[in-house]
Amino acid sequence: MRVIPREAKKVITYSTQIRNLKKKNFSPFQKAVLVGCLLGDGNAEISWEGKNYRLKIEHSVKQKDFVFWKYEIFKDFVLTEPKFCSRNKSIAFRTISHPDITNFGEKFYRTGKKFLPRDLEAYFIDPKVIVVWFMDDGNVIKRNGKVYGYYLNSQSFTREENLFLKSLLEKIYGIKFSLEINHGRYRLRIMREKEREKFEEIIKPHIISSMRYKLG
Repeated sequence: MRVIPREAKKVITYSTQIRNLKKKNFSPFQKAVLVGCLLGDGNAEISWEGKNYRLKIEHSVKQKDFVFWKYEIFKDFVLTEPKFCSRNKSIAFRTISHPDITNFGEKFYRTGKKFLPRDLEAYFIDPKVIVVWFMDDGNVIKRNGKVYGYYLNSQSFTREENLFLKSLLEKIYGIKFSLEINHGRYRLRIMREKEREKFEEIIKPHIISSMRYKLG
């Protein structure tokens, strides 16, 4: 019997449609959402050829509407609709690999670890970045049913990176956050009423209905 080499069994399809999609640029809105996702729960993954990045979005089934909101934004670059994963009861989708995602993937990742690019300020000035980041990684601080503040759960970043994020929020939006240690990691917190109101003014108009619970 003739033995077929393993690499010959792998059929690689690379359609004209996908090639054309790679030539299509992300809109400013898509880039803002992409950066917000990378600050939060989104992941830029190296695709199978080992050079270019694609975006993976995954949330729990409770946030199905949020997943489909993101899908609608990126669907021009997605080949299949979000799918349910029974293993961890999540819903996820992936984009194709794309030069714009690769650009941000190379900024946000080194040796597989997520970190903050130094030119983040150029993208931070778009408030939609902050809104998506909050919907991904933010939550309300409530006591006896009253809202006292908000967290941005930035524990995946170092203390120095959190200080950098804190400085950008103050420089661009005039909002003063503080740092809090949570299980040995740092995250951003806002408690003062005046600062909290500034933050709410930025994010409230853009929070989608299914995620408004995060505002308290």
